[in-house]
Amino acid sequence: MGGGVFDLEKQFVFYGAYHSNPFNILIHTIFVWPIFFTSLILFYFTPPLLRLPAFAGGLDINFAFISVLLIALFYIALDGKAGSLAALLSFLCWLGSQSLAAAMGFSLAWKPFLDC
Repeated sequence: MGGGVFDLEKQFVFYGAYHSNPFNILIHTIFVWPIFFTSLILFYFTPPLLRLPAFAGGLDINFAFISVLLIALFYIALDGKAGSLAALLSFLCWLGSQSLAAAMGFSLAWKPFLDC
């Protein structure tokens, strides 16, 4: 039928081979969570969709929270037990990133990305 990019079977074979490579698995194990955490720091500065009461510690329902919620639901849908652990880790990343971003402030949080 089609070739290259539009050959779905060929793409799945490549994806399966690439994601079973031990070096690729190691790279993903080391770097995916820090990249996720960093993106949540940046998402902290999106406008809040809903402000939580003061007793919630100043946490807002913003793009970071919505992202974590969708990712957590996706992980749980994939596998109940392992997905629940990944969902818990995702929410812990959200709490930590929001606290760190609030302490750092906008200019300091964005500085590593803008000084490249």
